[in-house]
Amino acid sequence: MHQKQLEAYSRLLLDYSLRLGRGDKLYIQTTTLALPLVRQLYEGALRRLAVPVIHMSFEGQEELQNQLAHEEFIRYINPAYAEAVEQFHAFLFIRAPFDDRGFPPMDKGLQALRREVTGPLQKTYAIRTGNQSLRRTLCQYPTPAGAKEASMTTEEFGDFIAAACFLDETRPEESWKQLGREQQAYVDFLNGVKQITFRNEKTEMTCSVDGRTWINSDGKNNMPSGEVYTSPVEDSVEGRIYFDYPFTYEHHTIRGVSLRVEKGKIVEAGAEEGNEKLQEILEIPGARSFGEIAIGTNTHIQRPTCNILFDEKMAGTVHMAIGQSYLQCGGKNESAVHQDMIADMRRGGQIWADGRLIYENGVFLEVGS
Repeated sequence: MHQKQLEAYSRLLLDYSLRLGRGDKLYIQTTTLALPLVRQLYEGALRRLAVPVIHMSFEGQEELQNQLAHEEFIRYINPAYAEAVEQFHAFLFIRAPFDDRGFPPMDKGLQALRREVTGPLQKTYAIRTGNQSLRRTLCQYPTPAGAKEASMTTEEFGDFIAAACFLDETRPEESWKQLGREQQAYVDFLNGVKQITFRNEKTEMTCSVDGRTWINSDGKNNMPSGEVYTSPVEDSVEGRIYFDYPFTYEHHTIRGVSLRVEKGKIVEAGAEEGNEKLQEILEIPGARSFGEIAIGTNTHIQRPTCNILFDEKMAGTVHMAIGQSYLQCGGKNESAVHQDMIADMRRGGQIWADGRLIYENGVFLEVGS
């Protein structure tokens, strides 16, 4: 990313997404590859009289952890991270991956122990992000590994991120506010709906959203954003759904996922690629139930990148997440995983709300009447 984009990115994250002010404590977690953006954010936070704390991982760190992790290491929680989750005002996670595929995963027993050890802290994180006492934002920095996954050069990926975040526009913050106003009309309508159905050639999925709250995601929790979402009533999800776009989990690509659901539980699941890893995810407690349904609206994202942060926001798609629910939506499912999967709705896809067609071929129909 060039300097003007970095400066615009930093301002947007600090002022719009995180609403950082005097005395706020900000925890920034990323890798050393994102140093140009971290430098801008660090300076910006200090100029706003906030307190920035930086946590950066180095290349090869994950491989070493996977190879050499032991029980004492797994049971240790970084006190700075714990303090950030429990007491800080803002938390920014910047995805800036190394090209670290190709090494064995951590021992499954140690993985399970780690999920157990961090469970209480994850619950605190979910509660605080849900009630906004912890303002959390996830974003991306262009690295060669991320660009490769998106089938772009690093320069192309940087420009893609800038476009998706509206960074090249004269007033990016105002553009996000405008998208927020447009999405609010959908949210206002959907918050009066009791039942939702997703339908296309390979999908017929129905669930209750009665009593659940739809959220207008307009660039504060994720940057970029552009979606409206809720958590379905857990035992109400019924039917089958096919997810077209690939995603990665623990450096494994999973593609072409088909699910069949009865009374809210996934009873059949398969993937055209990465099926073994999909089955592994489904063994995590709570992963056979759904924590989210959502509709993407960001027209600046026109193509899949194998990166959920962008792909789930793509206009013309819907996504569902297995695992952890959103407390702010009224969701009750608990899990150590929240894995989004994306379905294309641009070729014959429909969304029905209480028996009314509200969305077709990737576009909302009039919902205000």
